[in-house]
Amino acid sequence: MAVRLHHFLILAALLPLLATASASTAGDIAATSTKKVRVEVYYESLCPYSARFVVNHLARAFKDGLLNGADVTFVPYGNAKVGASGAMSCQHGSDECLLNTVEACAIDAWPDVNVHFGLIYCIEDMVVNNRRAEWESCFQKQGLDASLVTKCYRSGHGARLALQHGRQTAQLVPPHKFVPWVVVDGKPLYNDYRNIESYVCKAYKGNPPKACQGLGDQYPIIQQVVEPDHGVVGSNSGDIEPCRASYDGAEENNMVLADGDV
Repeated sequence: MAVRLHHFLILAALLPLLATASASTAGDIAATSTKKVRVEVYYESLCPYSARFVVNHLARAFKDGLLNGADVTFVPYGNAKVGASGAMSCQHGSDECLLNTVEACAIDAWPDVNVHFGLIYCIEDMVVNNRRAEWESCFQKQGLDASLVTKCYRSGHGARLALQHGRQTAQLVPPHKFVPWVVVDGKPLYNDYRNIESYVCKAYKGNPPKACQGLGDQYPIIQQVVEPDHGVVGSNSGDIEPCRASYDGAEENNMVLADGDV
């Protein structure tokens, strides 16, 4: 009887420890299985390569549910520059400065990526189809209140968002060479950004979504090739992106970052 009582007391003492260990293990497994893939998209609104990437590649990834387990961040700034006077110049002119700020305001107004991506997609689809002057119609198409964005980009808040995105872009390591510049879990894809689905699937922790089936044998290997005076060329793509960070500024127009109209 004494022995059985002794065993019972030992078991009672161990139960809290076993419960703690079990909970810890379950927590670790849950954390591993739910850890999101980080996807960052650095782009500019009127770069044709950026627009086509959004419309032809990112939209498909969202539609397939491939990005449901990803933490997607859009940074609409690209190759813009801010001078000593505080004026911002954009690679494709003042219209690009405006649309970059509009998209930044949309991201701020509707933090849900599925909501603000809908507006970004609509605007970039307009760009691809040479209808960018109709960009304001996207609010109605997406069922969104245009006044939230209008108030933002006509005020100093839109300017501050633009500067914030500029700082994010400037902090990239390695620095971006062109746009779109896509980063998955801290690793830039260089010219192979069109294969974003394969990289996201490879980076998934735990069970990847069904959209990844069939992509398992297509994981590309990034090989960076630096060519003097031409920037970076990915081995999987022989072309050089037209929206390079080293543009000569010939198309620049200024947008003054002040507490007034953009």
